[in-house]
Parts: sequence; structure tokens; C-alpha cells
Amino acid sequence: MNNQWDERYSASEYVYGTEPNDFLREEYHRIRPGGKVLCLADGEGRNGVFLAQQGFDVTSVDASQVGLEKALALAQANDVMITTVHADLADYDLGVDQWDAVVSIFCHLPPDLRSRVHNAVTSSLRMDGVVILEAYTVDQLSFKTGGPPVAALMMSAQQLRHDFEALDVIVCGERTRMIHEGALHIGQSAVVQFVAQRNR
Repeated sequence: MNNQWDERYSASEYVYGTEPNDFLREEYHRIRPGGKVLCLADGEGRNGVFLAQQGFDVTSVDASQVGLEKALALAQANDVMITTVHADLADYDLGVDQWDAVVSIFCHLPPDLRSRVHNAVTSSLRMDGVVILEAYTVDQLSFKTGGPPVAALMMSAQQLRHDFEALDVIVCGERTRMIHEGALHIGQSAVVQFVAQRNR
């Protein structure tokens, strides 16, 4: 997988832009101030760098070394620091009681791996920790404005409620919205937006 992403990120421009995801911008206030945040599949770092600018201790994990090098460059350009981890999520250990937030923005995985990663996310959250997630739904296949062209890789509100049943759901809904994230996420899009918190 990383070869595909290395190739995608090898362009000089930031293919998903340098601004954070809109939903993350709306919801990051739920994270404990100064907390430890893990950004899954953070690519070129736009979301991790934004969170570092807000004072969080950010770790960005991605399968693409090329993407992570651009993430570090973006952090340096914005006078912040992030920790980068080059790893495939199939092998990455999220730890237990490690994070005040786990951020998953358009991190589309095969169903079995997605289930494993989401279970690991739940275990990795500290008390009061939150997961903030936005992903494409199957309806995105008709828009063709971003995301994988495979139905099995998409997510739904029902599925996320099941995956994160041990957490208390704060936001969970499917909607259609305009997305402007670089050259590869642009136009009317079908998404699911999800926030949940560990309260027990």
C-alpha cells in the first residue's frame, strides 16, 4: 500500500491541501487542552500540524514515508513540532490508555482491519478521551469526488456505532457536503461524521 501512497505524495504540491479537515476544525475543541493526540493515516500532515498549532502533543502515523516527510516540512513551516511514525496500521500498536484523542480523517481500511483498528482505538483512549472521525459513505461512489472506488472500504453511521459501542456517542450522522481539500477531495461529497468519548 505504501508504494501507492508514496507515489501519490511525491508531487511537490500537497495533494489534499495544507488546511485541516473542516469537521476536525469544528470538533477539536472536545479534546483535553494540551492533550496527546494520535492522527491515523495523517499523510502529508495537514490535520496533525493544525492540531499542533492548537497546542496539542501530536503523533502522526502513516504508511507513506514520503507523506510523513512532507508533514514534517509543513510542521517546520508553521513553527510547530509533530512526532511522525512510519507504520502500516495492520502492524501499529496504538497502546492502552495512551491518547486524549484519536483522529481518523478519510482513513479507509478493509473491513477486517477497520474493525481491528477501531477496537484498538477504543482501548487506546484515556478516560474522557475522544475519537473524531470523518469518512466517505457508500453514496460517495456516485459523486466520484474523492475516496476509494470500493464499497467495502466505505463507512456508515450504523457501523461506527457498532465499532465504538463501548464509547458514548456525541456526534453521529451521514450527510452530503461540499469538500475542498486540495486536488483529490473536491466537490459534493457523501460523508459520515462521528465523535465519541470514553466515559467508563
